[in-house]
Amino acid sequence: MTETRLPADKPSPADALEALFRTILRRQMHDMPMVNAALSVEAVGFRAWREHWLGILVTPWFMNLMLMPRVAAQWLPLAERETRHYVFPAGVFEFIGARDALLGDYQACSLFSPMFEFSDPAQARTTAMAALDALFDPENCECPQADDIRRPPREGPPPPIHAFNKRDFLLMSKCGSATLLIPPRGADDLVVGLGVLSRQARAERGP
Repeated sequence: MTETRLPADKPSPADALEALFRTILRRQMHDMPMVNAALSVEAVGFRAWREHWLGILVTPWFMNLMLMPRVAAQWLPLAERETRHYVFPAGVFEFIGARDALLGDYQACSLFSPMFEFSDPAQARTTAMAALDALFDPENCECPQADDIRRPPREGPPPPIHAFNKRDFLLMSKCGSATLLIPPRGADDLVVGLGVLSRQARAERGP
């Protein structure tokens, strides 16, 4: 079925994100120890998704999936630090609410922080694009279908929902170079969202 999109009343936030976070880098973050000076600020792959804008913001200190309003009337803001889950072809992901005086409300899903595993902007950009490709690849989903997630809860205790790690998520992407961008040490600690079961989660579940 073809997705019907309402007319956008907000432009892509990519340029505004880059301008704001370049200012933050220059004024507040330039001498902070968590900043990888080899990297730069870049908004990667922003596209319309449902009534929202979705893309990845890369900075020298974090890489986040960003969800921002495209059709204002359809945007449901979150209080700061409040969370919401969204269903993508690859699974269910948890976003956290935030607000900026210039940007307004947005929601973010952390992928990497800090960013010292990346040696240059091209490497970070390639990883961001690989993450977006994997996010929309249903072959990466080992979770219940969206219709099942939206159904009323069944009787009895709910089944456990397991988190997945970004290393497994990116290694399952179709980008061959993605495996070179994720260091084996520490990557399993960078946990975001829910959905695709990592090898560790499957082991914990048992047969």
